[in-house]
Amino acid sequence: MLEEMSVTTRSAVETFTLGEKLGSLLQPGHILLLSGNLGAGKTTFSKGVAAGAGVAEEVTSPTYTLSAEYEGRVRLVHMDLYRLGEASVEAGEPGAQRPSAELQDALADIGLEDYLEGDCALMIEWPQGLEAIVEDALTIRIQQAPLPRLDERSFQCKATGHRSWELLDEWVKKWLF
Repeated sequence: MLEEMSVTTRSAVETFTLGEKLGSLLQPGHILLLSGNLGAGKTTFSKGVAAGAGVAEEVTSPTYTLSAEYEGRVRLVHMDLYRLGEASVEAGEPGAQRPSAELQDALADIGLEDYLEGDCALMIEWPQGLEAIVEDALTIRIQQAPLPRLDERSFQCKATGHRSWELLDEWVKKWLF
């Protein structure tokens, strides 16, 4: 089974489609951790994931509300932790970060534990520090290409557990064929 994958999209439509193919595979318990600079394409990708999961309503990044729930083929909980900021992580072992007490409190307030144990798929933007506490997730880092290829996006994907390995494997098959 695949543990890592890299793919490049050449347009916003391809970025949406890549997300849509992943969304079509989501099941309750799947966790997606999305990172990348502002403007990297997380929102376009997230809209594709939601469309693939059968969400009919307009999807926006829940930057100010922290989370939004959508009903589709699978219930999708979309979180955006951007406004909690980089100060929300503490250094752990070399190279590792863990959630600060402030972030842990904020995550408790929005019910992360319930969502992790619930009947939904989770898609979390700006997951700083969560990699240390979420054991089985598909981590997706999105980067925008430099000039003159501003429509291109590079996706670096890493699965960290059995369910996410299976999800990554199926996603690659769906993208390639």
